[in-house]
Amino acid sequence: MAEAVPADMTGEVIRVHLRIANPARADELAALLRERGYLVAQDSSADIVLSDAEPDALVLIAEGEFHARGALPAHASANQIDAALRAVATGLSVHVPRDGRFSALDEDEAPSPLTPRELEILMALSEGLSNKAIARRFDISQHTVKFHAESIFRKLGATGRADAVAKGLRRRLVHL
Repeated sequence: MAEAVPADMTGEVIRVHLRIANPARADELAALLRERGYLVAQDSSADIVLSDAEPDALVLIAEGEFHARGALPAHASANQIDAALRAVATGLSVHVPRDGRFSALDEDEAPSPLTPRELEILMALSEGLSNKAIARRFDISQHTVKFHAESIFRKLGATGRADAVAKGLRRRLVHL
């Protein structure tokens, strides 16, 4: 089974521009991104900029924004980088937990079984929002919210909203 090509919310392939000081590391990251289906852009027309501007960190910057949308340790795994790029492309922020450890996706762990939209819905569920409030937030129908919620429950093996949030927290799919 082929891995899904990363796409932003419009269905377009995610374009990433690299601003990496070490040429060998830049080549390594470019190869990783191409392998995972990203388009490595050579100019600033990219959706996301991946930079090593911070000491010992990779910084994700959504194009058109003046602040970093995320930070990863420089030693982040391929799965962590992939997950962070997908999250930032959907408008989420990614940061290292306060304890300094970033272990959401080890190389041995599978990436999230949830789509980017399902992750957004799960995050809204973790905030205690009603289906109506979630529908308003994402400009979708309540029926669509219910559809996504049922899909989340099925994929996580959850029996309801609270159980889905608990399982999402344990799997580090959401953070409170």
